[in-house]
Amino acid sequence: QVQLVESGGGSVQPGGSLRLSCAASGFGLSRYRMGWFRQAPGQGREGVGFIYGDGTAIYANSVKGRFTISQDNAKNTLYLQMNSLKPEDTAMYYCAASPDIPTFPLRPNEYNYWGQGTQVTVSS
Repeated sequence: QVQLVESGGGSVQPGGSLRLSCAASGFGLSRYRMGWFRQAPGQGREGVGFIYGDGTAIYANSVKGRFTISQDNAKNTLYLQMNSLKPEDTAMYYCAASPDIPTFPLRPNEYNYWGQGTQVTVSS
């Protein structure tokens, strides 16, 4: 059974950092394509970033240069390092998995499996 469990969310002041983790079970992370998404209250789910099998990643313009995606296949865990956080980064953050390479990696409907989310709040 495929399962994704996010952790690492919390409250932080503007300019601070957080590292989110997404622990995968029921499948090998190296065999799936992984993405991070977020959803603020009253907003649609937004693609944050996507990592390819070779470790390269793409990011939404809103987080480029501040967020970094990585994965540890030995630990079967995906990460999202978030630096220079802003109040507008406040959202529930989700990891997602697809068995195929998404045509549009930052679109939520490209993914088959989702975690339950972890809340990130950026406020002074």
